Amino acid sequence: MTLIKIAAQSALVTGFAMALAGVGQANEIKGKVNVQGIKSAENIAVYVDVLPEKKFDAPKDHVAVDQRKMAFIPHVVIVQQGTTVEFLNSDAVGHNVYWPSISGNKKLAHNLGTWPKGEKKPFQFNDLGVVSLLCNVHPEMSGYVVVVPTPYFAVTDKDGNFEIKNVPPGKYSLKTWSEDGKPATQAVDLSSATTTVELVVKK
Repeated sequence: MTLIKIAAQSALVTGFAMALAGVGQANEIKGKVNVQGIKSAENIAVYVDVLPEKKFDAPKDHVAVDQRKMAFIPHVVIVQQGTTVEFLNSDAVGHNVYWPSISGNKKLAHNLGTWPKGEKKPFQFNDLGVVSLLCNVHPEMSGYVVVVPTPYFAVTDKDGNFEIKNVPPGKYSLKTWSEDGKPATQAVDLSSATTTVELVVKK
């Protein structure tokens, strides 16, 4: 075999390998949420909105929300539609979990009851929207479950930074939800390994 043929075959193999790698390529969206009129950029949900051509199976892994030191921890959790959330009571007192609505729809209200330390109760969230968690034993407690249509999401840190990993290349609509601010939307073209964006959430 001549050197030219060897080089040609090597180039074909390399090109084929690169093509295969591109098929399974997953990129990431990194960014920062800046706030106006809001005291903190922390605990803001950022997610890729519904993809009409794509449906996702309900996640098998459960998400945990603890009730500890008279607080829901984490204060804001974001989950894909169909996710089961397990509510644990780590306090020495009885706690209750209920929500009066999901995004204002009172027909989706639910009360899981009250249970003692060490026990947990699961609930599968199949309806999109914001679930306002409350405890009727301790009215000062509050938390949120944000149910979104895709598995591509993150919650901002104390500085407003976020990172959404394993997102296939494509064009998306990135949305936010904040306890104190209005929703924000931004178009994202994810054509490189990492796309950096900045969003503004206003009071």
